[in-house]
Amino acid sequence: MDWLTDNKIPVGKWAAAAFDWLQDVGQPFFDGLALVMEWMIDGILWLLQTPPPLLVILLFVAFTWAVHRSWKLCLFVGLGFLFILNQDYWEETTESLTLVLSACVVCMAIGVPIGIAAAHRPRLYAAMRPVLDLMQTLPAFVYLIPAIVFFGIGMVPGLIATVIFVLPAPIRLTHLGISSTPKSLTEAAQAFGATPTQTLWKVELPYALPQIMTGLNQTIMLSLSMVVIAALVGADGLGVPVVRALNQVNTALGFESGFIIVVVAIMLDRMLRMERK
Repeated sequence: MDWLTDNKIPVGKWAAAAFDWLQDVGQPFFDGLALVMEWMIDGILWLLQTPPPLLVILLFVAFTWAVHRSWKLCLFVGLGFLFILNQDYWEETTESLTLVLSACVVCMAIGVPIGIAAAHRPRLYAAMRPVLDLMQTLPAFVYLIPAIVFFGIGMVPGLIATVIFVLPAPIRLTHLGISSTPKSLTEAAQAFGATPTQTLWKVELPYALPQIMTGLNQTIMLSLSMVVIAALVGADGLGVPVVRALNQVNTALGFESGFIIVVVAIMLDRMLRMERK
């Protein structure tokens, strides 16, 4: 079998050459993209860290009440944030929330329109499916390599790697929601003279809203799963104490920071869960 390994297909060399070419040709684009991402991250971080923590907690509780009208869920969210404050992880939590919210903004802004287009064009979705499968199955650590090459160290490469890993979720779920709209509803809208745009906004999107919100929910959960990995490229947040605990074999610090991540994940999941009534 030596003849087979001696004639190895240079996949790695081809990938390295492609990244070198992209870095040479697209550096102005990547610099501009990094600048926009930094502005967004700094803006969200300012909104979360400038006001008093209790005011931010109150706003999250108010949002939960506006969405669910459940005092029990509001109480749970309030107690969860107070627990984070008690454990002195407020700064790290707001940094992780910044990464998660930034990833949500980018992924939903890109994923929902692509999902709508794919639902209306089956051939487009058939062509996209292998790419989406690759994006979801490729180890998340692999995304850190080009992110570092193009964007350096910090929050931006962590955000880019998170977006690439998470993006298939809103695309798939938006496609599922739009394509599962009952044909009778769309035919009724068309019979009353609705244009394709009106059918989309008044029939398909309202019917697909629970699926789109599930896509948002999955985006948040997958983004939180990247918190620790993003810390390896210099991203701030709850992943930093986890990595520090791993390096120091510090059980107390690891359990403490890991439990905070779990609390944040559960709160965000309950806050944004929407079921079809």
